[in-house]
Amino acid sequence: MLGRGLAAAAVAACTLLIGGGGAWAQQTLEAVRNRGQLVCGIHTGIAGFALPDSRGTWQGMDVDLCRGLAVAIFNDPNKVRFVPLSSSTRFTALGSGEIDVLFRTSTQTMLRDVTLGLRHAVTYFYDGHGFMLRANAGIAKAADMGGATICLIQGTTNEQVTADYFRSINKPFSPVLFERTDQAVAALVAGRCDAFGTDASQLAGARSSMPNPREWTILPERFSKEPYGAYVRRDDPQWYDIVRWYTYALIEAEEQGITRANAEEQRRTSTNPNTRRLLGVTPELGEALKLDRAWVYNIVRALGNYGEIYNRTMGPDTPVGLDRGPNELWTNGGLLYALPMR
Repeated sequence: MLGRGLAAAAVAACTLLIGGGGAWAQQTLEAVRNRGQLVCGIHTGIAGFALPDSRGTWQGMDVDLCRGLAVAIFNDPNKVRFVPLSSSTRFTALGSGEIDVLFRTSTQTMLRDVTLGLRHAVTYFYDGHGFMLRANAGIAKAADMGGATICLIQGTTNEQVTADYFRSINKPFSPVLFERTDQAVAALVAGRCDAFGTDASQLAGARSSMPNPREWTILPERFSKEPYGAYVRRDDPQWYDIVRWYTYALIEAEEQGITRANAEEQRRTSTNPNTRRLLGVTPELGEALKLDRAWVYNIVRALGNYGEIYNRTMGPDTPVGLDRGPNELWTNGGLLYALPMR
């Protein structure tokens, strides 16, 4: 037990550490601006979310979300450096300060939220765990896969979801763990695994990049809720607010019908107070986040609203070929809903 003097000194030291840590933590936005570049963690490679094209340029939804955040800060989508991260290293890289934000197909869960020292922002994509296997395997549902060898990615929720499912139906399976998706897909094609288990959107992305996509089928069942959100460090509420409301702004722009094609006209002629606030005709939203008053206008002009980004990166007319489904706006029967921006 400490004496009164020592106890008081300990309390003062803790207060100084907490206060000093908080002051230091508030500097993420300032550090990004001083660096002149956002550092964004992304997937090591999966079509639809993050994959280099033939010129080596990263493309995908998560990539565009990183670029959009760079526009919000710098009004320049190119002021971002991408850091490809595996599932097992992504949260460590964020916590250590190697990256500023993580847009990487990362499911929001309770234990991640309360144990990692990180915070997840808004859900920007809703998915669920599924299985992919050869179309000629004669399997119509996962319950017929008892005894199967299943490729899984280490450090993902899919490990636990798969184990929980087969335990619940009292059937065995053999997991084969990989660090990266491309390794799991190669093993699946080579016949080392009977199936690949991960989120359905990533299965669709992986299938689109395989030599003969039609040889593979994704079972229709879903075995989990996998809501993806950006992650930031827990000790910087200002940066959390920026990432959170940036994500909402993309959804809100779609709700209001603001697109790349009409954003300029909307900003010039709209009399809707919500539209005028969102596009920076009145400055309060940008001022509240210490961003340019036209931050949302700049984002939409550069990359489009949420729906435009989705359709361009993984929509029905892309090789990934995913309908919006739960990722439709709430007004169209989906789950996407922007909180009021006022």
